[in-house]
Amino acid sequence: MSGYILGISAFYHDSAAALLRDGQIVAAAQEERFTRKKHDPSFPLHAVQYCLREAGISAEQLDYVGFYDKPLLTFERLLETHLATAPAGIRLFLKSMNVWLKQKLWIPQTIQRELRYEGPVLFAEHHESHAASAFYPSPFTEAAILTLDGVGEWTTTSYGYGRQNQVSMLAEIPFPHSLGLLYSAFTYHCGFKVNSGEYKLMGLAPYGEPRYVDRIMDHLIDLKEDGSFRLSTRYFNYLSGLTMTNRRFSALFDGPPHPPEADPTQREMDLARSCQVVTEEIVLRMARHLHAETGLTNLCIAGGVGLNCVANGRLLREGPFERIWIQPAAGDAGGALGAAYLLWHRYLGHDRSPDGLTDAMGGALLGPGFTDGEIHESLQQCAAVATRVGYPDLPERVASLLAAGKVVGWFQGRMEFGPRALGARSILGDPRSAETQRVMNLKIKYRESFRPFAPAVLREHVSDFFAMEEESPYMLLVAPVQQNRRIPVNDEQERLFGIEKLRVPRSDIPAVTHVDYSARVQTVDRAVNPLYYDMIEAFGRLTGHPLVVNTSFNVRGEPIVCTPEDAYRCFMRTEMDYLAVGPFLLDKNDQPEWHEGHDWREEFALD
Repeated sequence: MSGYILGISAFYHDSAAALLRDGQIVAAAQEERFTRKKHDPSFPLHAVQYCLREAGISAEQLDYVGFYDKPLLTFERLLETHLATAPAGIRLFLKSMNVWLKQKLWIPQTIQRELRYEGPVLFAEHHESHAASAFYPSPFTEAAILTLDGVGEWTTTSYGYGRQNQVSMLAEIPFPHSLGLLYSAFTYHCGFKVNSGEYKLMGLAPYGEPRYVDRIMDHLIDLKEDGSFRLSTRYFNYLSGLTMTNRRFSALFDGPPHPPEADPTQREMDLARSCQVVTEEIVLRMARHLHAETGLTNLCIAGGVGLNCVANGRLLREGPFERIWIQPAAGDAGGALGAAYLLWHRYLGHDRSPDGLTDAMGGALLGPGFTDGEIHESLQQCAAVATRVGYPDLPERVASLLAAGKVVGWFQGRMEFGPRALGARSILGDPRSAETQRVMNLKIKYRESFRPFAPAVLREHVSDFFAMEEESPYMLLVAPVQQNRRIPVNDEQERLFGIEKLRVPRSDIPAVTHVDYSARVQTVDRAVNPLYYDMIEAFGRLTGHPLVVNTSFNVRGEPIVCTPEDAYRCFMRTEMDYLAVGPFLLDKNDQPEWHEGHDWREEFALD
């Protein structure tokens, strides 16, 4: 008899569900992909229903449901924090209590009611869920574990180790001292949205200079050699207010928060660079201490800060660990998977047997997939004009389009779990073209021009282009572009400031080379994603460059597409040239005129 365990994360941001069958991942997905609300925090009913459907079971057949957090501990922190800061935090107190009394204190009842499930609901601590999501699916029998985020219950950072089927945490840093909240404070001050704009801050950093590092170290943070730290909370407003920073922070960093969505100035670029430098130093110190304390050679990472691929890249190159594995859904969504794993291994005592080479995430391709028939029906419902190319010929056709400078939407197989598009829901381009980044940012993604794009490169060719030998299947490591690929910058170009640097080609793959000669690398293995691999291999045969530009299949402010209908809608709303969805290829020039908000279902009288 199979054992089914459902893990759930909800009510903060990036709600998700994950399902294990006999300890193996059946499915995992974020709620945002179904509701089309970016970072949707609501109860992940659609994600749960998908997981159950993928397994072919009902909620009644679940053995256990695990929740990734202990709400009562978080409630205790909120009450103590509000009491300590009263009366300053009365507005925040009233706002948060309204949500807690109506929703967050009743999670067991909500789960049982929404799922029509009467079995046990068990709770894990937030950072233990992160730790479990990092260690249990990793390829390691034993490893050190580091978790870093904003806050979960009382903990903001923790470290420990995993051996066989057990996870043990050794130490933690408590709220309000938080690396995640420090990074979010600078995200907010630079005009980006907290809990979603942190990666923008990371992308902006190379345009700036680290001229605020000393101010951060002298005033904001007391950092010890072992990586432990305390923040000076007098500069922050998150304890009692509705913003991240206050007037003292503004005075220290030469002005008030940058207006949201406004183009960054040199100050924001310098703030981003300075915060990134400090973050990397903290992570490196923590890792060195953890290595010295555990004596282990492998490291697993999770928590939202684990998505900082620049810090991860430095840790791999300069840190003490031989191998690093980072949970691809490192943020709160991955906590759902961690909660399920804790029930299977710790609570129920089941062993694990990793092979030391491959992880259990299956390339993070754990979301919904669609049959050729379902795709064909969806395209018909949208009145789309499509040519059935077939899978054997599709890689060569798409590769030739990319080589001709076309931008192609790529919708194949099961959707990715986590924030990165990894070759299932991707938009692809030619990395050799200096125009690719500008066109894809402004005409397709509708996002900030400074944002870099990532290369997807065949695993066996990664060191031909980038200064790294390791695999990076989840796009969570930044590596330098190889010296022989670089284009030297002359004195005039060296003197350029800010976004002007973007116009200077840096290598023979300029579309994926950031202004500091770095790239956020995804390595592609044929065993994990054969169609994606074959397409890149075909592009390599045509161009001599076995890599492509890979960015997520969505536009700014929207989640990654989930269904064929989502893909067609995004395709038609942007200046993408072609769409490869299943065995079908669509040319934008062949499509009927697109009317925003048009309801094709009504026109075709569909249920």
